[in-house]
Amino acid sequence: MTGSWPKDVFDRIHARDPDPWKVETSDYERAKYAATLAALPRPRFQSALEVGCSIGVQTVLLAERCDTVLAIDIAAEPVRRTRERCANLAHVTVRQARIPQAWPVGRFDLVVLSEVLYFLDRTDLTETANRAADSLAPDGAIVLVNWTGFTDTPTTGNEAAELFLQASGLPCVRSQTEASYRLDLLKKEKKI
Repeated sequence: MTGSWPKDVFDRIHARDPDPWKVETSDYERAKYAATLAALPRPRFQSALEVGCSIGVQTVLLAERCDTVLAIDIAAEPVRRTRERCANLAHVTVRQARIPQAWPVGRFDLVVLSEVLYFLDRTDLTETANRAADSLAPDGAIVLVNWTGFTDTPTTGNEAAELFLQASGLPCVRSQTEASYRLDLLKKEKKI
């Protein structure tokens, strides 16, 4: 497949399996979520954007550390499941949106892009990095998590991370590589 993966691919994936990436049951996912939360540079955030929320498992974890969370996904079924999972969390908003074309309006002091970037082609990935950096509040952070194993996506996890880092223009203040993924933390300097 050439180009960014379209919405209908994700719709088909979720029609076949309500939890296609086993985010509810996988030890890998649990460990990755714990590492993501541990990498956050401070205990609390005002406004978080989670891109590619899937079925909302990580959304609930982020909601514990953020005053507001906007969780987005390209496909309808994961959005529906995330809304159900977060129904009792009034500070969480869930929307269906395709990035970078429908990048949310607003300022965020935390942006999380976990295992979503490599589904984008290089053009969309560059635009996503630009939009993420532009929407980041001063002293804000972006967390990238990318699968580094084999994939048939437009870019590999390592390529996606490196392209994002370059295009965003933000300094990477932490990078860690695990057996199957890499985690990068970018920060926007606070203006004095």
